[in-house]
Amino acid sequence: MTDMPILTAPFMAMPRIGLGTWPMKGRECRAAVESALSLGYRHIDTAEMYGNEDAVGAGIRASGLPREQVFVTTKIWNDKTNGAAIRRAFDDCLERLAMPHVDLLLIHWPSPQLQLEDALKGLAAIRAEGRARAIGVSNFPPRLLQRAIDAGVQLSCLQVENHLFLDQSALRRICRANDMVVTSYSPLAKGASLDASAIGRVAAKHGATKAQVALAWLLAQDGVAMVPKAASPARQRENLGALDVTLDAEDLAALAALPKDRRFVNPGMAPDWVNG
Repeated sequence: MTDMPILTAPFMAMPRIGLGTWPMKGRECRAAVESALSLGYRHIDTAEMYGNEDAVGAGIRASGLPREQVFVTTKIWNDKTNGAAIRRAFDDCLERLAMPHVDLLLIHWPSPQLQLEDALKGLAAIRAEGRARAIGVSNFPPRLLQRAIDAGVQLSCLQVENHLFLDQSALRRICRANDMVVTSYSPLAKGASLDASAIGRVAAKHGATKAQVALAWLLAQDGVAMVPKAASPARQRENLGALDVTLDAEDLAALAALPKDRRFVNPGMAPDWVNG
């Protein structure tokens, strides 16, 4: 397997392929984390809302790896609307993870009640204390992301739905201009759309799976990481195999022609993706 590439941003060095853990819990989640780390993953994504931070922490400890060798992201839910609430919630995150720090702390979703500047100051204070090495946001649309950047707190990452069937070029441009990494969740488009014939042709050409092609398409984008969820060792190994798939210009053109307007994560509390 090709060595894991690393993306850097202020305060952060993130392995490009990580393990997404939603909606795994308990024993399944712990086993998946331990398995992934044994296969070479060094990036684990969790969140307060997932209800699995304890299992993630247990899986990392069971792996036997030193804490500093594993990049851990967690996220604070959108009912915490100011810095003080975020700090209190993050104390509980660290307790569940049984860790002194995380590598990246994100606001999980914006809400209309979010006191953006105060929330960002709260994140910055946590970073200054060394309890989160880097900070960022998740599910922010372009205008709100730019507002967060303009608040003057150095953000390292935006996590957002990003895959072959959704155009996130506007967000990528903002992040690239501001030295931020984009972490892609649902990078396999929930698996629902990978039967497109163009994906199959590219996969056959490279002797790869359709999932590997979808992840390789993301790897071809500058500054983009991904956290596909995979419970089984076989699927975890398959996803890592995307590192050995190099798409050429013909492949990228064929994949670029696929629809780019399919969003699979759009709950009722989501922001206005176009004007937000």
